[in-house]
Amino acid sequence: MKKIVIAGKETEIPDDMTYGELARQHQKDYPYPIVLAMEMETHKMRELFRPVGKNCTVEFLTVGDKAGYETYKRSAVLLMLKAVWDVAGQEAVQGIRVHFTVSEGFYCTSRAARPDAAFLSAVKGRMQELAEQALPIGKRSIPVEKAIRHFKRHGMEDKARLFRFRRSSSVNVYCLDGFEDYYYGYMVPHTGYLKYFDLIPFDEGFVLEFPPMKTPEIMWDFQPERKVFTALKNSGRWGSVLGAGTIGALNEKIVDGEIGNIILAQEAMMEKELGNIAAQIASREDKKLIMIAGPSSSGKTTFSHRLSIQLMAHGLKPHPIAVDNYFVEREDTPRDANGDYDFECLGAMDLELFNGQMQALLRGEKVSLPTFNFLTGKKEYKGNELQLGHDDVLVIEGIHCLNDALSYSLPQENKFKIYLSALTQLNVDEHNRIPTTDGRLLRRIVRDARTRGASARRTIAMWPSVRRGEDENIFPYQESADVVFNSALIYELAVLKQYAEPLLFGIRPEDPEYPEAKRLLKFLDYFLGVDSERVPNNSILREFIGGSYFHI
Repeated sequence: MKKIVIAGKETEIPDDMTYGELARQHQKDYPYPIVLAMEMETHKMRELFRPVGKNCTVEFLTVGDKAGYETYKRSAVLLMLKAVWDVAGQEAVQGIRVHFTVSEGFYCTSRAARPDAAFLSAVKGRMQELAEQALPIGKRSIPVEKAIRHFKRHGMEDKARLFRFRRSSSVNVYCLDGFEDYYYGYMVPHTGYLKYFDLIPFDEGFVLEFPPMKTPEIMWDFQPERKVFTALKNSGRWGSVLGAGTIGALNEKIVDGEIGNIILAQEAMMEKELGNIAAQIASREDKKLIMIAGPSSSGKTTFSHRLSIQLMAHGLKPHPIAVDNYFVEREDTPRDANGDYDFECLGAMDLELFNGQMQALLRGEKVSLPTFNFLTGKKEYKGNELQLGHDDVLVIEGIHCLNDALSYSLPQENKFKIYLSALTQLNVDEHNRIPTTDGRLLRRIVRDARTRGASARRTIAMWPSVRRGEDENIFPYQESADVVFNSALIYELAVLKQYAEPLLFGIRPEDPEYPEAKRLLKFLDYFLGVDSERVPNNSILREFIGGSYFHI
């Protein structure tokens, strides 16, 4: 018998009991299905088919938790591919690509032909049949060489390319009723967990749609963000043009000595897009307020500098305005539910002062701009005066810039809105995507350590709060932008690797942030490293690793 602790109560269980059996005994205490367990002494996540660890404290994760929700989605991809296999055969599966997030699901395409309604209906029906059968999802470890041969034989070349650079001697493969595939992350124990999904025709492919994490058993209406989708799709074409759309392909470019050209080409593509945005602005004399917003670690500061240079090349005189200088005095700052200052809500901004000064500038008046002192919590006036001429424009950056409530009194015809985000276009392989948030989190870990002396543990601990602020204040307004700019670089994770790994290794197994650190380390292990000396000094990546021309 083993002794374990759950919810503060010690109990004895049989030596051969699995986490799944234990979860069924405690499912009544959880609002959503349990899909993972965690041994709290080591903060290690465990799949439910595994036997319970000896004398440990156990906590369960449901589909309403981030790790559990990702497990559900990952498992549903396996279910979809198995259904495609059953409906249309091996060749059809070879052609399926899982790209990036759209609405609450994954955008997928088929190399063979655009999936029609009849095909999607048949696949969805087969998925539902498989879910009703509650078929086990098995896991086995095979040697890397065997895995490469196996996936080549089944036409999954991206996986074979990925494993070529694997350091460990084995690969974990998941199996569902005779269909095998590789996945980056955990799985549910059987298909009976996978009850909520849909297949929706969209653009040139379809979306495997899920319920949102906040209501994991209730499907919402399909709501694609078409401007963000277009930006991601265009960025995906960059990967295809450069021949580096997956990690394995990128690693091959590094090995073949072609990474220098990849870096230069990617930066040139980005500069061309910046020039196109500047040309749009310059063609409209009424566009005086360039409003830039985006989530954390999107590279807004470098983007603003590089856009300003392009605006100058088009004959305009840009003036940067940081909305952060328009905070209300510290004692007037609203507090959140925990009693802490809420600096990310709109109420933390001095809206009257901001709108009054921007109106005055549009009228051609001279204005003394504030500088917010974050130590004293007060605005200061240090003689920073500004008056706009015919060719002057304001480049305004802040998290609320796409929200018209910030600039409520300013004419719409004078605004040009830009949504900026690091929308990761690189995928692990055919069926494993890289979450955009992973790229941004790694950027922030590296930058926080360099500029603020913050540990990776602290940055990871703060990240859920940062994400909540983005969900409330940024993402709802992204589709209102005139332009969506993707600041992610195909090569950047190979560069960030050498900076992030030592910081992540500093998180100890007993720390609550250890599972996330371990997951990120495992992810970075896929990449071959690239020397940062190759990165141009005006690159957005320099905002995070240092050495920027813009003294960031």
